[in-house]
Amino acid sequence: MIVEVLDLGLMEYEAAWQLQEDYAREIAEEKRAPTLLLLEHPHVYTFGRRGRQENLLWGEAQLKEKGIATHWVDRGGDVTYHGPGQLVGYPLLPLGQVNAAQKLPQADYVGYVRKLEETLIVALARLGLAAGQRSGLTGVWIQADVHSRCPRCKPEDRKKPAKIAAIGIKVDARGVSRHGFALNVNPDMDYWDGIIACGLQDEPIVSLADLFPEPPSMERVKQEVIEAFSEVFRYEIKETAR
Repeated sequence: MIVEVLDLGLMEYEAAWQLQEDYAREIAEEKRAPTLLLLEHPHVYTFGRRGRQENLLWGEAQLKEKGIATHWVDRGGDVTYHGPGQLVGYPLLPLGQVNAAQKLPQADYVGYVRKLEETLIVALARLGLAAGQRSGLTGVWIQADVHSRCPRCKPEDRKKPAKIAAIGIKVDARGVSRHGFALNVNPDMDYWDGIIACGLQDEPIVSLADLFPEPPSMERVKQEVIEAFSEVFRYEIKETAR
């Protein structure tokens, strides 16, 4: 099966959200192949279905000063940050058939999230970084011994695992996945100070730039993610200009 990969560059969050809606409908109607959108967003905080307002730490004045938009959206999870230097991936995949009696798509949602995590773990390994999963938590994590290399991080935080990629998904009523993953390549990490990311207090967050003297380019990271996605999900890749 083929997955079409679109590199959209820098795109406003609302525009990408609408694009997901349009493409997911076409995929459900079998008018479009499964699609992986790769992009970066301007500075934005997004709250998922479990989002809590108190996890936004900056007030209106700071948000305006920093040029940050906020959106409440229909993915799982709490609040996260997107911005330039972070690779965002939105896989739009037909995960399951809709059960006529229940009117709900039947799919292994947890297994799908685990596969997204595996995709990023494989890609990071090819970039020379060991990463893994944590029991009971979503996302991709760097163990404390690797995190200890982060010069920006507080000494007490370097003793803990650190999150390098967040994951939040939705599967719509037609069984097509939305939203996806966000991998910190080389973003401005100061923006994480404005939220309690994913509602997890005192869980450090890092980027590739924190862990490499010379971090890999965004283009290299994209290619490793595309290849890992193909391997883990067993799709043939078709890269297309939008």
